[in-house]
Amino acid sequence: MFSQIGQAIFDHQAILEASDFKMGLEIEMQRVDETGHLSQEPYPAAVGDEKENPWITNDFLETMSEIVTPPAGNATDAIHYLYSINTALRTALAPGELLWPLSMPPILPRDRSQVPIAKAGPEKEKYFQEWLKRHSISEGTPSGAHINLSINPGLVKVVFESFPDRFKDEVATRNYLYQIITQGFVRYRWLLTYLFGASPIAEQNFFENGATPLKHPVRCIRQSRQYGFGTKFSGDYSSIDSYVETILALAAVESGELLAPSEFHGPVRFKGAADLKTMAKEGVEYIELRMLDLDPTSQIGIRTGTLRFIRLLAGYFIMNTALAPKEVPGVMKRADEMNETVALEDPTKPSTFAATAKAFIRHLRIFVNELQAGPEYLEIIDDLEYKVDHPKTTLSGQLVERMKNGSLVDYALHQARKHQDGAMLALRPFRGFEENGGRLSADELASQLFGGTWKTEEA
Repeated sequence: MFSQIGQAIFDHQAILEASDFKMGLEIEMQRVDETGHLSQEPYPAAVGDEKENPWITNDFLETMSEIVTPPAGNATDAIHYLYSINTALRTALAPGELLWPLSMPPILPRDRSQVPIAKAGPEKEKYFQEWLKRHSISEGTPSGAHINLSINPGLVKVVFESFPDRFKDEVATRNYLYQIITQGFVRYRWLLTYLFGASPIAEQNFFENGATPLKHPVRCIRQSRQYGFGTKFSGDYSSIDSYVETILALAAVESGELLAPSEFHGPVRFKGAADLKTMAKEGVEYIELRMLDLDPTSQIGIRTGTLRFIRLLAGYFIMNTALAPKEVPGVMKRADEMNETVALEDPTKPSTFAATAKAFIRHLRIFVNELQAGPEYLEIIDDLEYKVDHPKTTLSGQLVERMKNGSLVDYALHQARKHQDGAMLALRPFRGFEENGGRLSADELASQLFGGTWKTEEA
């Protein structure tokens, strides 16, 4: 079942390295008031300076708080970082403020001038204003959970030394591994949308002129090309070179489709050199997965089991046969179409691709058993397979059951208060962001949060 690369990894007993991804998380949540409207309170002073603190900042809206974690060696450590920083933010909120647990925004003001754009500094604020000339404010309001994955350098070394005639150096090896992982995630994005989509409706005033074009709740507005946030065109994931060339062409003055390369909001982004032009030469350093909605059942917006599943998928994509280059464009196009279908399905009914989902999950089960990865992964697979058979148990299916008069405000506020109350019980919430505007290195943050018991590395 393994590819040649997968077999080499297995033969070199490098299975641990193949699943040992560093993980960093970026979780966006809107600050709201007790009635489910955007907060009118300023950025919380107790978490430092919004322009200086790299771990709690804001994105597009002044009310859109974004928590960023340093890279962690496993899913549990990543979650501990996120939990600690999330608690620090919650305990710094003004009385009556809450963190909105849904990806789709709370009730927006009908008067768009009352929506506060982030105070992110002159350069970034200018970019936001230019962006607004091409987009509605609503398009910038959905929040999500982003996962950064970094491949173990030991794995790159094993693959390069096993195939010296195939790759010219370790940079080319690393680029190829990131390429096939990314193609896998884009190919099966529709399955993640089915399992973890949690944006079935939009609240009042999200759609222009007050009318909703949705005929029924859907699985995931945010991941829909038609209604959601994101670039309205697909990236070229055939190779790192193709990815870079496509984005640079769209950001060129004569094209004008992108204000800057950073405006590309595809489901996956390659990350590396500050200058995109040199990424292929210098090498991809990590990938950013951008296809997950917030999980409103979790105080921190994502569950440990979800992160473990993402790691399982990444390992599977590395060790199993990749797409032939000539197949990539057609498969990626089909994947986009499948994702759009799934995103706009009724979340209480079986998916069009339920049989395909179950077939893929069976392959994952075989993979887990081949590697003897452990019962925790089999339990995750059992749970996800159950969700395919019972769509009402998915996040979007559960949210539909919580709707009242076409709204999720009551449910969202209930969850927001519960999560806030839990954070307020913390006996020693982190207060280290108050000094120096929150400017802490990853090692300083780890030391202050966990007493120096963790050693972190940059991804």
